[in-house]
Amino acid sequence: MSYEQVDRSRLAQDGPRSGQPPLSARPLLAALSRIQTGQLDLRLADGSRRLLGERHPGPTAHLQLNRPLALTRRVLLRGALGLAEGYMAGDWEAEDLADTLHLLALNQPQLAGLAQGRLAARLTDRLRHLLNANSLTGSRRNIAFHYDLGNDFYRLWLDPTMTYSAAVFARPDEPLAEAQARKYQTMLDRLDARPGDHILEIGCGWGGFACHAARQGFHVTGITLSREQLAWARRRVREEGLEDRVSLELRDYRHLHQRFDHIVSIEMFEAVGEAYWPAYFDTLAHRLKPGGRAALQVITIDDARYHDYCRRPDFIQRYIFPGGMLPSVTAFDREAAAVGLETVSRDFYGHDYALTLRRWDQQVTARREAICELGYDERFLRMWRYYLAYCEAGFRLGRTNVMQLALARRGG
Repeated sequence: MSYEQVDRSRLAQDGPRSGQPPLSARPLLAALSRIQTGQLDLRLADGSRRLLGERHPGPTAHLQLNRPLALTRRVLLRGALGLAEGYMAGDWEAEDLADTLHLLALNQPQLAGLAQGRLAARLTDRLRHLLNANSLTGSRRNIAFHYDLGNDFYRLWLDPTMTYSAAVFARPDEPLAEAQARKYQTMLDRLDARPGDHILEIGCGWGGFACHAARQGFHVTGITLSREQLAWARRRVREEGLEDRVSLELRDYRHLHQRFDHIVSIEMFEAVGEAYWPAYFDTLAHRLKPGGRAALQVITIDDARYHDYCRRPDFIQRYIFPGGMLPSVTAFDREAAAVGLETVSRDFYGHDYALTLRRWDQQVTARREAICELGYDERFLRMWRYYLAYCEAGFRLGRTNVMQLALARRGG
């Protein structure tokens, strides 16, 4: 039974003193009772209800515990990753998944012991992450893992521009396609480019930016490691009659030799991997013509959390983007400066990303049956929704952010 199917009249009758909880639920209840900020409305499998927290003002979240013993075992062994795996397995439900993860994250200091997991499991996850390094071969494998799920899958829940990155909204109710077009234009504006200039796009996706720029008179060379995306993007370019201005290739950024007037890279840096950051920035510095700029959109992690994040691979790295790594702003700036690149302009759009993710999740939910008809099962759908909600909660809290910036070589 999903949380949405709970009989609200019965829930109202079940007060917080409805008797002793099942033994299997007590370890989790003991941990969750430490919540101080906000309130967790917890529904147990036997129908009883607990209201936990609210020592300090904060959000309210609603969680239904279906299999407390299974979830307890997962969390004790795997920490926060076990919580995610428990959701994927159906051990628990949430009325609003992002709200629930937001509340739990706000109370992380009180739940820290529960979130750690056992050392052996953490070491195993760390080793698995290291084995997913983005070497030339590893990059192709890791990109295929995520982006070659199938164009039909992404088409069902992305907006018509097929843009898989944060939008820039003028207002909360703006159509997503319009907000995505605004994002593309802000990237172009950061370049201070002129029609006719040749732009390299590292990680061209389904061709949204390339076509947007070409329609304004720019020439674009786009590179990707995803065969699925490349096929879609090339067809799009042909259909829009932009073949004289757009060239798309299956190529690694480390195999570029030509120089370009400008470079654009939208949320590709996160897939590079820390060990290859120097190579990425070296590519930017050496592929730019004198006076050129590189406009990037990059997801970042809070500086205060960066060290812990580097040591403990998270749900995203385990299930969504193997080999991926977010930089802190400090780490990003340090790597850029090492090759003589300096920031010309920079803005942050974390709240816009939270809204983008909320829109995507609404579409995934609305197109659930169509997604299942493509062959994706319930576990995959729950994993994908957890991914979107996990990211939304992070952007809401400010633990992750997304920046748009322009880089130029120091001294021109």
